[in-house]
Amino acid sequence: MRRSAKALARYGPDFRYRHYAAVRSLPMALGGVAAVGTLVAAAQVPPLRRALSARLKPGEGPSPEKRARSWFTVRFVGEGGGRRVYTEVSGGDPGYDETAKMLAESALSLALDDLPPTSGQVTTAAAMGDALIGRLQNAGIRFRVAAVR
Repeated sequence: MRRSAKALARYGPDFRYRHYAAVRSLPMALGGVAAVGTLVAAAQVPPLRRALSARLKPGEGPSPEKRARSWFTVRFVGEGGGRRVYTEVSGGDPGYDETAKMLAESALSLALDDLPPTSGQVTTAAAMGDALIGRLQNAGIRFRVAAVR
């Protein structure tokens, strides 16, 4: 976000960025931290690391039925000019289906779209911006303004 803001004037000179994870309750947050900590610790012990690695073989993953039931939603809050804008990006299974769409549409955008001239290592927003958003929307990923206050 910060690199995009520096590269694109439309972010404005006062742009600031922060991110947060929201959980429904303190026990859920503590449980998540404990689970991640336990996995990281277990991965440091060779026999446990092998056991963790053996749980799924390469090529195994969720069934098409499970992927069809999976979804994601990411919420963004933007503030400026005395207003607050709430937006959402959402779609299907983020681990396989939507990630594949994002990668494929990014490649097609780079190959086929009329993009602004850039060079070096640039962010997705600076390289493809609105062209990529349009492609992702056509591929079924939803972008919406949820509220303006």
